Amino acid sequence: MANAVKDVKITEEMPDCMLQDLHVRFLSTYEEKFKCEYEMTEYLRMSGIYWSATALDLLNAADQLDQDKIVQFVRTCQTSEGGFSPAPRHDPSILYTLSAIQILCMYDRLEAIDLDAAVAYITKAQNDDGSFKGDKWDEIDTRFSFCAVAALALVGRLEAINIDKCVEFIMSCMNFDGGFGCRPGSETHSGQIYCCLGVLSILGKLYLVDGDLLGWWLCERQLPSGGLNGRPEKYPDVCYSWWVLSSLAILGKLHWIDKESLVRFILASQDNESGGIADRPGDCVDPFHTLFGICGLSLLGEGKLKDVNPVFCMPQHVIDRLNLTVELLPS
Repeated sequence: MANAVKDVKITEEMPDCMLQDLHVRFLSTYEEKFKCEYEMTEYLRMSGIYWSATALDLLNAADQLDQDKIVQFVRTCQTSEGGFSPAPRHDPSILYTLSAIQILCMYDRLEAIDLDAAVAYITKAQNDDGSFKGDKWDEIDTRFSFCAVAALALVGRLEAINIDKCVEFIMSCMNFDGGFGCRPGSETHSGQIYCCLGVLSILGKLYLVDGDLLGWWLCERQLPSGGLNGRPEKYPDVCYSWWVLSSLAILGKLHWIDKESLVRFILASQDNESGGIADRPGDCVDPFHTLFGICGLSLLGEGKLKDVNPVFCMPQHVIDRLNLTVELLPS
């Protein structure tokens, strides 16, 4: 007996057009209007700033945030180990170190931090097998490999790590379906696919991937509602409008999904009163899903949005200013 498809229903009363001005207001006033949620998420504050700053830039509203205040906050989060914490008095992590570097690259303010110390922190996180630990607790995950490689690429310091070993570890996490997990033997997941493809794209190693096999697995993530899930038998989630779409863009197979139905799903997940985008229609909005919904729409060429880079998840104009190139397979 077949399992019922886990999906949502799109109805006529749901939003069907881009609420750009509402999203700008939602993101630029989040600290003020959602005070409780803002304080409760201090443990991921650095990434929260990155999500909002990136989304606002793509929305042509980068000037809505106080950049000097943000740069000062980022500076206070660099620890004695060289890495960055999500907020003062928290432990540093390679995740928030990438977010800090992304923010400063967008604002062209890398001189505000001790860059050599940050690079040293990332370098020390690499293990003998090429993997990276996320923090002092030694968790291993391909997410951390992407964070390390992306951060070092942004600052032009990739030579600081063992690239061959890094690629070797990434490939050890590839599964029979062409996808990638968080560690060798782990289940394929769209988020991990993005991270591993991102590493290989930055390092020019996409020839190691079976693009057709992996592209097929990714396009099968689209459900009847138009939304994408992260792995089989899961509900659709707007964030996979980034993880899946960016991976397909890297593979040159963005046209393998139904664009119109996915756009409809993302738009239906907007809040037409407060602005912002939720994980799926009818749920509460947040900056995380707002960014990745906007990024998905940017990749699809929808709305009056700036182009997003499919590897770094940053405005393309920033990547151009940094003179960075990534490998993307032809369509």
